[in-house]
Amino acid sequence: MISTSRLTKRFGQDVLFEDVSVQFTPGNCYGLIGANGSGKSTFVKILAGLVPASQGEVIVGRDCTLGYLRQDHAEFDDVAILDTVYMGNKRLWDLHNEREALYSKTDLTEAEHDRSGLVEEEFGAAGGYTMEADAAKLLAGLGFTEDVFAKELRTLQGGFKLRVLLAQVLFAHPDVLLLDEPTNHLDLESIEWLVELLKRYEGTVIVISHDRFFLNQVCTHIADLDYHEIRMFTGNYDDFTIASLEARERREKSNKKLEKQIHDLKTFISRFSANASKARQATSRQKLLGKLELEEVKPSSRVSPYIRFTPKKRLGDKVIQLDRVSKSYDRPLFSDFSCKIEPKEKIAIIGKNGVGKTTLLKILCGLLPPDTGTVVLGDTIQFSVFPQDPAEALDPQSQALTWLRQFADDKDISETELRSFMGRMLFSKDDVFKPVQVLSGGEKARLILAKMMLEGGNVAILDEPTNHLDLESIEALNFALSETATTVIFVSHDHRLIGSLATRILEIKDGRILDRSCA
Repeated sequence: MISTSRLTKRFGQDVLFEDVSVQFTPGNCYGLIGANGSGKSTFVKILAGLVPASQGEVIVGRDCTLGYLRQDHAEFDDVAILDTVYMGNKRLWDLHNEREALYSKTDLTEAEHDRSGLVEEEFGAAGGYTMEADAAKLLAGLGFTEDVFAKELRTLQGGFKLRVLLAQVLFAHPDVLLLDEPTNHLDLESIEWLVELLKRYEGTVIVISHDRFFLNQVCTHIADLDYHEIRMFTGNYDDFTIASLEARERREKSNKKLEKQIHDLKTFISRFSANASKARQATSRQKLLGKLELEEVKPSSRVSPYIRFTPKKRLGDKVIQLDRVSKSYDRPLFSDFSCKIEPKEKIAIIGKNGVGKTTLLKILCGLLPPDTGTVVLGDTIQFSVFPQDPAEALDPQSQALTWLRQFADDKDISETELRSFMGRMLFSKDDVFKPVQVLSGGEKARLILAKMMLEGGNVAILDEPTNHLDLESIEALNFALSETATTVIFVSHDHRLIGSLATRILEIKDGRILDRSCA
C-alpha cells in the first residue's frame, strides 16, 4: 500500500498541490487526471522518490516494491532489447549476471563453487528459469518479434523505445505500478493488450492518461488533481464525469439557497434593527447571519479551449480520388488501392504502428507521391493539416503570436484581436510571446489547431492530434470535428475519437487497405 500525508509541492510562488492526503490500496487502478500543468507527473515522480516534496511525506508499506515507467528514453540505448526488459527486475538481473560470470570460468575455487550453488538456488526461486519466456511474452504483446530481441535499444524509434521501457516496468511485477502516459505511441492492438494486462494486475496501479477509452476500461477509481488538491472518485472516467458534475451542481444549488437566506436576513436586519418591537428578532437574525458561510467554489485549473472549424470556401462534389495507388519503402506498405472520398466524410485511418498510416495520409493530401497509381484532388480543396510531428509545421525560433499571424486573412489584424483569439485556445497573457521552441506539447498542439481554424480549410487532415492534449482539449476537439461541415481524414489510436467521429475506416493490414463504412 502507498499513501501520502499532507503532501505539498511548490515551485517558487506557484503551488501545484498542497496538503494532499490520499491512500492507494492494492487491487485497485487509479486514474490520475487533471489539466496540463496541474502537477500530475510531478506527483507521480514524488511517489516514485524521484522528486522531493516541499512538505509532507509519502508512506510506502513494508517490503512494498514500486515500478515507474521511465521517461528517459536514451538511458538504455546501448543495451540489447531483451536485456533492457530483464533489468526491470534488479535482483534477478544481478543474479543472472553473476551466474553467467561464474559459469564462464573453466575452474572454480571452492568458495566460487559454493557460491554458484547458492546463486543457482536463488536464481530459480526468483523466476530465472522462465525469465526469457516471460520477457518475450511481454514484448510480443507490445508488438515485437523475436528477431529484434538481440538488437540495441538505439535501433528503435521513440515510440517503440517507450514500449520496451513499459515491458521493463511490467517485468518486475512491482506491488505499486506508476505509469505516466503509457498509451502514448501505442497502436490500438497494443492498448487493448495493456488494458487486459492491467485488469488482471493484482497490485496497485496509478496511471496518468488522456485516453478516455483506456481510463474507462482499467480504472476502479479516478484521482482528480484540481483546485490544488486531489479528490478521489469511485468508478471509471465516465463515472467521474457524472459524479463531479453532480457535486458541483449541488454546491452551486446549495450556495444559491444560502445566498437567498443571507439576503433575506440582511433585509430584515436593515429594516427592523431600529424598531424596538423587532429589536430582539433583528439581533437573533444578526447572530444567525454570522454563522452562515457560503461554500467556497475554487477556480478550477480545468478549462477547455474553444475549437471550431468553419470552412471559408465551399467544397465541391469532387474531393479526392485514388486509383491503384501503391507505396513501398524497404518493404511494400500497400498496393493497388483505389478509393473515392466524398464531401463531409469523416475518415479514420487505423492499423499497427509502422504499417504506413502517416504515409497514406500524406498521399491523400498530395504531400507525398505514390510509387504507382494516381491521386486526383478536387479543384475546390483547401487543406488544413495537423502533422504528427509539430516540428513539420512550427518555426521553433518564432514567437507563438508572430508565427500564428501569417495564417490570418487580414495581415493587419491587431495584436489585441489575435491575442483574444489565442486566449480562446488557452494562451493567456504573456504566453503568446513565448518562443515556439519552449512551448509544451499541449501548447504546440493547440497552436497548430489555432492555425487550422484561421486557415478555414474545407478538408482537415490530422495525424494523431490527441497525443499531447489533455482530456478537456480532446473533448473540445472531438466536438469540433463532429460539428464541422468539412471533410475530415485522421490517423488516431483514440478509441473514443474513432468511435464517435468516423463515418468510414481505412485499415492498413498485411499490406492491404480495408475500406469499410461505419454507418
